[in-house]
Amino acid sequence: MAETDELIESEQDAPPEELEGGRVEELDSETRARRDAALRHVRKLGDPVLRASALPVERFDELLRSEIERMGELMGDALGIGLAATQIGILNRVLVYRADPEEPLTALVNPVLEFSSEETETASEGCLSIPFVHVEVERPAEVRVRARDAQGEELQVHASGLTARVIQHEMDHLDGVLILDRISREARKQAMRDMREAQEVSAGELAGAA
Repeated sequence: MAETDELIESEQDAPPEELEGGRVEELDSETRARRDAALRHVRKLGDPVLRASALPVERFDELLRSEIERMGELMGDALGIGLAATQIGILNRVLVYRADPEEPLTALVNPVLEFSSEETETASEGCLSIPFVHVEVERPAEVRVRARDAQGEELQVHASGLTARVIQHEMDHLDGVLILDRISREARKQAMRDMREAQEVSAGELAGAA
């Protein structure tokens, strides 16, 4: 499921925001409250579950389908475009994404990377689990992934552009890999400084509003 160049450019030119969170512009109070509530369910940097390797799913039952449905709802409420099960504390090899808002939600269970292109692309990424951090990450421009759907049926996804990036980002989560692991030591230090500064500003704004 390839993205068009127009969509990729619009995402990359958008105001900085989490990759998984898509573009978050001025929100009305109801939407922001729903997003904040959803983000409270997302594990943040420092939580050991984010460094754990998820386990293969063996049972394709109603419990799994409910899990996928909940992930999709949380991702949508958070204005996200991708979410891995480990980000909500579930050690199953499951991810969901919707890179194009016009497309239906896609769930990949037990995804396996079958092909990645030699051609790479570098773009800004962030993470719902690492608030306020945006870093340049280089990834293969095109991938092919084999997985199963919520019913256990086999499927194959051939993706490029933004969709390929989202899938790779979420598959990293299933292996305990974060975007901070994909950048240089100096870039990582700067990202952590940016996060601390942004958190201080955010805390100050909340205190001022109280």
